[in-house]
Amino acid sequence: MDKPTLALLLAALAPGAFAASSTDLNVSGTITPSACAPVLSNGGVIDHGKMTSKDLDPSKPTRLDAAEMRLEVQCEGDTFFTLTTLDNRAGTSAINPMHHGLGTTPDKEKLGSVAFSLFDPVADGNPVQVIISRNGGANWYANPYLGHEALTSFATLSGPNTPIALKTLTARLRAFSIIVPAEGLTLLDEVPIDGQATLQLKYW
Repeated sequence: MDKPTLALLLAALAPGAFAASSTDLNVSGTITPSACAPVLSNGGVIDHGKMTSKDLDPSKPTRLDAAEMRLEVQCEGDTFFTLTTLDNRAGTSAINPMHHGLGTTPDKEKLGSVAFSLFDPVADGNPVQVIISRNGGANWYANPYLGHEALTSFATLSGPNTPIALKTLTARLRAFSIIVPAEGLTLLDEVPIDGQATLQLKYW
């Protein structure tokens, strides 16, 4: 389940003498018995270093070397959870809206995009598979995607594509960055690659 929410349902009062109507006010939520903490190696930083405009293909997107870090999740007890991201550079992805943006040039030209994927996940010492849902958890299927357009969870290798409760998780998180064709960028000064995303863990 998602983070606890508070819902207020307000009555609509019709005009007229002595007219009245009513509705319910519901307070809902869940208190989970255990908490989980996600951690990324290298502080979650990916640095592609410096490159010149000549390193970029003038007419085709340039794929940068894939970067990798280690994702660890530690829970106090067996817990159902999902992972998703918040794109802090929303609206700047130039390749695919499912991916994350890398910022813009001073002339507001989109630099490119970065996609995140999870590989070789291990939960409580056992290999598992990455599953995602693009409809809020109604349906799940195997896919390594990690991003803001889906919920990501984990299932057993031999069972159905259904999220499992787990206490510990480790996985390889890979980042695939792409820069748009150089001919579409104004590169008169240094332009930083400025992608940033927040990894969110939500209790399910």
